[in-house]
This record gives sequence, structure tokens and C-alpha cells, in this order.
Amino acid sequence: MTAPAPHPPTVGREFFGRVGGADVHRYTLARPGGLTVRILDYGGVVQSLEAPDRDGTPENVVLGYPDLHGYVANNQPGAARVFLGALVGRFANRIAGGAFALHGVLHRVPVNDGKNSLHGGPAGFDTRVWSAAEVPGGLRLTLVSPDGDQGYPGRLTTEVTYRLDDRDRLSITYRATTDAPTVVNLTNHTYWNLAGEGSGDVHDHWLQLAASRFCPTGDDLIPAGDPAPVEDTPFDFRRATKIGARLGAPDPQLAIGHGYDHNWVLDGGSSPAARAWDPASGRLLTMWTTEPGLQFYSGNFLTADLLGTSGRPYHRGAGFALEAQHFPDSPNRPDFPTTVLRPGEVYHQETVFELTTAGEPPS
Repeated sequence: MTAPAPHPPTVGREFFGRVGGADVHRYTLARPGGLTVRILDYGGVVQSLEAPDRDGTPENVVLGYPDLHGYVANNQPGAARVFLGALVGRFANRIAGGAFALHGVLHRVPVNDGKNSLHGGPAGFDTRVWSAAEVPGGLRLTLVSPDGDQGYPGRLTTEVTYRLDDRDRLSITYRATTDAPTVVNLTNHTYWNLAGEGSGDVHDHWLQLAASRFCPTGDDLIPAGDPAPVEDTPFDFRRATKIGARLGAPDPQLAIGHGYDHNWVLDGGSSPAARAWDPASGRLLTMWTTEPGLQFYSGNFLTADLLGTSGRPYHRGAGFALEAQHFPDSPNRPDFPTTVLRPGEVYHQETVFELTTAGEPPS
């Protein structure tokens, strides 16, 4: 007998506030008995994601603010921006010195992380209201970034589609085109806490990464030298390991905030790029991506003055991010996979998240 087809997800919309004279809406993607995902057209933010635990009880497992003010205030000058759930661009991660050369022309982009540019600068894609359209099972967001926006050349048109598929997996598909040579590196900056948002730190979560190499960095988190083997280092997550197992170790790579904020060079292939498991709830997060790198960030710079959707504070380590992307500072590193996009080409990437339950760490 053929199994019944899964119920298609519903897509709903509600008013969420106003910023800069523009209306902001919250969209809800939901499947009965499965995931419920809430997404803003401000910054493309994943505000919440409810998933059942081993007993079938749903709970929000991503960090977010309860209202629009939280996101807007975090994006103001002088704020310690943490990019909760946001789409970041034009260039995710860091560009050293806020400058890069392209076809012999030097381009300067705003610095907002010491001497470096981070996640597209102080007015990156996470601060914009995107155009939104409902699509079957999901939401498509579109943003046109004009030539010279935040110092980047070319008029860039970006589409990002969030969708729940027939297996109740959340996919994020990115597409971008340009009218002049430019650099592009897009990602989503969702923070996960599989025990439940605001429940404490994630140091007891187990993490597995399909990566044999990582990018060592200097104190400014810019890659230094060639990618190095993870073997015999605190960066070896090829076998599932607790996130907090090596924190505080006397290793210079972990000196910044006593946590991880580094790029892993993914081994590639059809295997998941990452798996994370919470022993308390049994939730297992599995991630696939078409990208060559994964920035694992253990929430080192979260502070207790950040109050989340539950009203509880987000202190250091309250969530972790798995940012599928190209390598940091790629425009200044010709030895890294290129991030150059030219007219007639299409930037494309897809990242998929699946939430299930398991009785033990991934192997």
C-alpha cells in the first residue's frame, strides 16, 4: 500500500513593524507535526524554528529577538552586532583591511571589525528590507544592491528562497547575478541551541564536521598561511566531540573569546557537512551544503544584555552558528576558491538543514 503523501507546508504572513518607512512582515512556514519556521523580510532573518524533541514536544531551537526593535537596534552604529538569524552579504565573513583588488582596480569597503570588513559592512544585507513573494512550500526574498553599495562594484541582484521540502527539511537556495565583475559570498547566520532557545550554553552539544583541514588565523581572525590539517588539534571534529570539550585549552587558536570562529575546509562529497546533537532533547541537526567552507562559530561574543524571544538572556555560548560559505578574505587570496562573479554568470549555492532525533551522538 502506498504511503500517503505528506501534507504540504502552509505559508502565512503577518505585519511585524516598520523601519525606514517600509513595512516589515513575518512569514510562517509550517507543516503539521513537523517544523514551524518564522522568517522576516527584514534581513531575511530566521527568527524562530520550532522542532519536536524525542518525545514529540516542539520547541524553538534558534536564537532571535521578540520584536523588530531588537534587530534594528542591534544594527545601529556602536552596537555589538551578532547577526541573529540573518542573511549576510555582499561578502560574508572578513575582508582584511577593508580592501581588495579586482582586475587591477582597488576597491575599499567599510571596516566594522577592527581593521577589517565583516559580513558586508555596517549596512550589509542583514539591515535591508527584502522584497518577498510566497512560493510553493516557501518564501523567496529578492534584493537589488546598486553599483558601489558598501564599496562593492556592480549592480547585484540576489534571490534567496527558504523552503520546506517533502522530507520536512529546510533548504536555503541562493542565486545572484551582476552587471559588472564583483565578489560575492552569501550565507545565513542562524544560531542554534538544540536544547531550546535561551536554555543555557551549547557546550554539551556534540558536533561532527566533515573537514580534514581548517584555516588557522591571526588574532584578527583573518586566515594566516595555508589551510592546515585538523589532526591532533582542537579543530578535529571528524568524530563527534562536545563543543566545549577543548574550550579553555592553552592553544593560541582558541585565545579569542575562548571559543571557535574559524573556517573549516569541507571534504566534499555527498556526506553531510555537519551534524550536531543535543543529549538533553535528543534533537539531531544534519546539514548539507554546496559550499567549499563552513564557518563554525561557538557564540563567543554573545552577551547577557541580549534578550531573546523567550525573554531570557543570551550569554556567551548560548548558541552556535554553522555558516556555509567561501573562505574568509578570499578576494585577497588567489589560492582560495574564487568568489568573483562576472556578467553572464550565476552565483548559486544551496544549504539544507534536517532536524530529527537520535539516542546517541552521530558516528
